[in-house]
Amino acid sequence: MLYVFLSICCSVIVSIMLKLAKRYQIDVFQAITWNYSMAILLTWLFFKPGVPPLQSAPLGIYVAVGFLLPVIFMVMAVSVRVAGIVRTDVAQRLSLFIPLLASFLLFGDKLNLLKIVGLVIGFAAILLSIPWQKKTANRKVVSNAWIYLLIVFFGIGIIDILFKQVAAFTAVPYTSSLFVIYILSFVIALIILGIRIFTKQTKFSWPHIGFGWLLGVANFGNILFYLKAHKALSGTPSTVFSAMNIGVIALGTLVGLVVFNERLSILNKIGVGLAVVAIVVITLSNK
Repeated sequence: MLYVFLSICCSVIVSIMLKLAKRYQIDVFQAITWNYSMAILLTWLFFKPGVPPLQSAPLGIYVAVGFLLPVIFMVMAVSVRVAGIVRTDVAQRLSLFIPLLASFLLFGDKLNLLKIVGLVIGFAAILLSIPWQKKTANRKVVSNAWIYLLIVFFGIGIIDILFKQVAAFTAVPYTSSLFVIYILSFVIALIILGIRIFTKQTKFSWPHIGFGWLLGVANFGNILFYLKAHKALSGTPSTVFSAMNIGVIALGTLVGLVVFNERLSILNKIGVGLAVVAIVVITLSNK
C-alpha cells in the first residue's frame, strides 16, 4: 500500500498545481503538453528504459493510453469550464465503477465480505465528500455539457483499466512501456498545441512551459507509483482502483481545508472519515 499512498500524494500535487494554474493565469493546455516532455526525461534519467521490440509489445494498449492521457486531461479542463468544477469532479470520482467492474469481470479479482464492506464504505465516502451544494455563480451550464462529463467518466475509467493491463504485461519492463506511452502522449499533445498556436488560441511562453515541467515531475510520480502498486498488488486490482480514488478524495479534501482554506460541510467531514475507514478495511481484506 506504500506505492498507493505515494501515487495518491503525487495525484493531489497535480490537482493543487492545476488549481494554482488558474490563479496565475497559466495556459493549462500548454502546461499539460510540456509536462509529458519532463516525464519522458525523468523516465530516461532514472530507469534508462529500452524501446521494447515491436513484436512483443502491446502496441494497441500503448497507442490507446498515449492518446487518452492528454486528450482526457484537456477534456477535463473544458468540462470544468462548460459544466462546472462540481459536476466534473462527480464524473471523475464515479469513474471508479468502471475499473472496479473490470477487476472482477476481466482480471479474476475475488470478492470477500470484508472487501465488499470496504467498497460500500468507500462509495459512501465518495458521495459524501463531493461538495454537492457548492454554488456556481455567474456560470451557465451549456446544453451539451453532459457530453464532456460522459467523456471524463468513461475516459478516466478506461485509462485505469489500460494501466492495469500495462502493469500485468510482464514480457516488457513496465518502465519501457511507460517511456513509450509518455512519448506518444507528448507527440499527440504537441500536435494539439500546434493547432492551437496556428489558430492563435495561444502562444509559446516560458512561464507556461516551466509550469508544465513542474507538473510533469508530479505526474511522473503519480503514474510510476500507480503502476508499481498494480504490480505489487497484481492479484487484487480492485484494491488499487478503490484506494486510489478514495485516498485522493480524502487527502485532497484535507489539503483544500488547510492550504486553500476551503470550507467543509458536516457531510464532507463524515465523507473524509469514511474514506480513511474504507482504506483500512480494504487493506485488511487482502490479508
